[in-house]
Amino acid sequence: METRAKKRLCFITSTRADWGLLSPVARAMRDSGAVELQIIATNMHLVEKYGMTVDEIERDGFAVSRRVPCQTDGDDDLSRAHVMARCLDGTATALSELKPDAVVILGDRYEMLGAASAAAMLHIPIIHIAGGEISEGALDDCFRHAITKLSTLHLTATEDYRRRVIQLGEQPDRVSDTGAIGVWNALNVKKLSRKELEAFLGLDLTKPTAVVTFHPATNDTASPAEQAHAMLAALERFPELQLVITAPNNDAGGEAVMKSLTDFAAAHADRVRFVKSLGMVRYQSLLPLAVAVIGNSSSGIVEAPSAGVPTVDIGIRQRGRTAAPSVIHCHAEENAIAGAIEKALSAEMQALAARRENPYYKKDTLGRMTGRILEFLGELPVAPKSFYDLKQ
Repeated sequence: METRAKKRLCFITSTRADWGLLSPVARAMRDSGAVELQIIATNMHLVEKYGMTVDEIERDGFAVSRRVPCQTDGDDDLSRAHVMARCLDGTATALSELKPDAVVILGDRYEMLGAASAAAMLHIPIIHIAGGEISEGALDDCFRHAITKLSTLHLTATEDYRRRVIQLGEQPDRVSDTGAIGVWNALNVKKLSRKELEAFLGLDLTKPTAVVTFHPATNDTASPAEQAHAMLAALERFPELQLVITAPNNDAGGEAVMKSLTDFAAAHADRVRFVKSLGMVRYQSLLPLAVAVIGNSSSGIVEAPSAGVPTVDIGIRQRGRTAAPSVIHCHAEENAIAGAIEKALSAEMQALAARRENPYYKKDTLGRMTGRILEFLGELPVAPKSFYDLKQ
């Protein structure tokens, strides 16, 4: 049996969002000197219209070990299934070449289920970050739980989520409540100055500015494009607001949402900026300067409360997630969205958000994560998983 001084630890990333969360963990593991770091970049990272964000990984000082393209034409569920299949195929080949001792996967996306399936087929233990969560309005909900069952070590964002992973049959000693790494980012990342952000965006950030991110809710019967139109119609009622809009994910219906957002930005060039990818540092630097986060991204639920900014959470995409008191849920209808934005901008809600209450906060989340990962690597190889039955 081959013996090496360092374990090979492979991070698999497919979007700007998951890399923003994985990057501090990857950096800490690399800087520990205890592992040989590998990175597989796939899906949206390799698509120009979503910012070709693989370049951001390399600008962060990381070497990308393998690129796994999996994009297909089409804006429907079938094309997403084809992406999942291509990701499974390409990731399996990459993993067979890299031969990691373990892989790290975050979250719940369809292509990540393909990647996790490839790792499981090759008998590579999976370390899963952010399991046990609920987001009933997206297919991600079932993908997340499926990834949990393929994984061996679980790092959850809250104790409730830890208990849910155990309820799924995972051994308690393999499930750790570490807090959410996005909150660690919000509190610890060295932020850009207001002037640096203003130069990048071409906006005066002393004026009221909202951050807008809207993704298709893939479990909703309503059209993503119609919901995006409702949000934009509501935003029209607030001409005093500057808007920084980021690109949607490449979920089914994402192309139509993208067109609506870019058209809106072009029609309001004096106060609206559309950015394919802000990157984690710009995003975390912008949040504390904003008066609201608007849309249906998980960052509005998990990260925005620790930046002291209210969130308008639109529609059912995040339904079921634990949320701070500064998160305002509303239906994906113009009047409901406009009412929620008005509430978010009120002095009362601004003061509530300034308290920065966040159920996803835990002290030293990054240290908890890296420490548990290192412990796990020291235990390899591990025996096959057994199902944990809850006591009656």
